[in-house]
Amino acid sequence: MIQFLDLKTINQKYKAELQEAITKVVDSGWYILGSEVEKFEAEFANYCEVKHCIGVANGLDALILILEGYKKLGIFQDFDEVIVQANTYIASILAISKANLTPILVEPDIATYNINPDLIEAKITKKTKAIMPVHLYGRACDMAKIWELAKKYNLKIIEDSAQAQGAIYQNKKTGNLGDASGFSFYPGKNLGALGDAGAVITNDKDLAKTVRILRNYGSEKKYHNLYQGFNSRLDEIQAAILSVKLKYLDEENQQRREIAKIYDNLLNNDKIIKPNYPHQDEKNHVWHLYTIRCQKRDELQNYLTQNQIQTVIHYPIAPHKQEAYSEIKNLKLPITEKIHQEIISLPIYPNLNKDSVTLVSEIINKF
Repeated sequence: MIQFLDLKTINQKYKAELQEAITKVVDSGWYILGSEVEKFEAEFANYCEVKHCIGVANGLDALILILEGYKKLGIFQDFDEVIVQANTYIASILAISKANLTPILVEPDIATYNINPDLIEAKITKKTKAIMPVHLYGRACDMAKIWELAKKYNLKIIEDSAQAQGAIYQNKKTGNLGDASGFSFYPGKNLGALGDAGAVITNDKDLAKTVRILRNYGSEKKYHNLYQGFNSRLDEIQAAILSVKLKYLDEENQQRREIAKIYDNLLNNDKIIKPNYPHQDEKNHVWHLYTIRCQKRDELQNYLTQNQIQTVIHYPIAPHKQEAYSEIKNLKLPITEKIHQEIISLPIYPNLNKDSVTLVSEIINKF
């Protein structure tokens, strides 16, 4: 069986370092908001080349806290609109809803699966306050026009960088392409913890201070609550684990790029559509997922399962077709729906060997 993702093998290479880091935290007797969180926050801010990083409980909370932070600062108000791509994982949209704001869905570019910048301006109204580009599957969005629109209409740019740690656009890393960014460190991400974890990064000191207070029950000083906040703190053990793994992120992202190149070179079946590979600027993509499209997607997945190859569908149901968003189920989003009906993700992770990638490609070519 070729696994879709082998976290045990991925984490085995750091086992001694991870055990040492965990033991250090256990022996310290300090487990919430201590020196390990401060250390990782400083390291990740430095990695992303931003001024502030605030460790939080998960990626969804990271986005919610950014939006709530802007509300506390008087920049957003209830029911303001946030433009977001329609084919994202539902967490991006949930964050907007949970902050009592209104998600405005925009179709993606079928070539990149990221938000189509040419379709954004038509969706901007007097209530629009932000654009949330999602660097889906590990590819940085085309930000140039988004920057133009944000400047023209005085909008915030809030990146959802959950799948794109380390991707680079015009010499800047994701997370440093807007006003603030939310990251997820879910175990399967390119930079993954051994449990749930997330972070907010920004160059805005006022937002950083507000998010830091909000994540800790709305309290800057113990038992003194400035806001009705959240309990969303990156814990010491996960911070220590992330500090270990951050050292290897660029190397492992390059390994993912090499695997993607093999797929790109070997896959040759007119029933599938390969991802649009950014040959001119490969650092634009960190290949969190290698996704292909096939009109007979379910048949292909069954065929691969029969051939001992695990795959995952990211994602089988478009957000506007979920029961949770039944109020917008009648939106006409044909490109989004086509992607969700055809997409399938192939195995890709740093320790996946070339022979396995070759075998997957050969079997797909026979479909």
